[in-house]
Amino acid sequence: MKQDAFVARHQAEWNAFERWLDARGESLRRARRERELGDVRDADVPSRYRRLCQHLALARRRGYSPALVARLQSLMQRGHAVLYRTPPTRWHRVLEFVLAGFPRLVRAEWGCMLAAALLFYVPGVLVFAAIQWQPDLAGSILSPEQMAMYEAMYDPNDPDRKLGRDDGTDVAMFGVYIWNNISIGFRTFASGLLAGIGSIIVLLANSVTFGGVMGHLQAVGHGDPLWRFVCGHGSFELTAIWIAGGAGLQLGLRLIAPGRLRRIDALVEGGRRGALLAAGVFVMLVIAAFIEAFWSSIGWMPAWIKYSVAAVLWTGVHAWLLLGGRGRLPGEDAAP
Repeated sequence: MKQDAFVARHQAEWNAFERWLDARGESLRRARRERELGDVRDADVPSRYRRLCQHLALARRRGYSPALVARLQSLMQRGHAVLYRTPPTRWHRVLEFVLAGFPRLVRAEWGCMLAAALLFYVPGVLVFAAIQWQPDLAGSILSPEQMAMYEAMYDPNDPDRKLGRDDGTDVAMFGVYIWNNISIGFRTFASGLLAGIGSIIVLLANSVTFGGVMGHLQAVGHGDPLWRFVCGHGSFELTAIWIAGGAGLQLGLRLIAPGRLRRIDALVEGGRRGALLAAGVFVMLVIAAFIEAFWSSIGWMPAWIKYSVAAVLWTGVHAWLLLGGRGRLPGEDAAP
């Protein structure tokens, strides 16, 4: 076969392989921007690479031009470097998942996540507003002992007291908060196995309880210490709870409506995605516990500083969930 016919037959294949190399190699940013992956999938690359090596061997044996041989040699070397390079370390994969893979997964389940957020926020806001209009309603949600305990924890007349706690060092309370947060997140997610109804009940129960506590404290004049305490860590903690609820809802939805998959296959897929979401929720709740133990409980800090830091945290969390992993190519996010 003459060189012109050989090039005409395989040129498109070489160009597609080169675009894949640009996406997976040194020109990753340019490839993300141009989206020129062509029709080459990652699973096709080993066979494409073997064909390229065959083409290079044929070009050498038939005495084709040095320019053509050099180009095929370059593609072969680049392909070898990408295919056989050292895989990223586990810590690198974990960081990659937290920064990009997790927010992409949250957005992929946007319907369940939106439903979970509404179930978690709307009832709490309504309960809070109702208690401001009729303070006695708090008694139907909280016992007298609970109301007295929360009033003492957020007493504005005791500025030297740690906010949001009775006693305990910051380190000890860090452990308590981790256990408490993760237990709530786990219950919210795992109860989704009950056809999603369990997650709905847990979200509603937590929403009503939070709304009742905050509404009561605001109504009795303890609102300032309360808001200074919750405004910071709430960005991670509250968001993580409704994400856990969304993970439970998608699990229940796959159980009820598996679509074209067998029910067991749909449940396995939902469990896999739910486990990844739960891993991200775990990270968020640990961060929330750290902020709650070492920052939120500080009582002497001026309110404007607390609210300014809280604004940065809330903005950062939602920017991460909305923008994290955008512009990445399919298959780039590795699970931990």
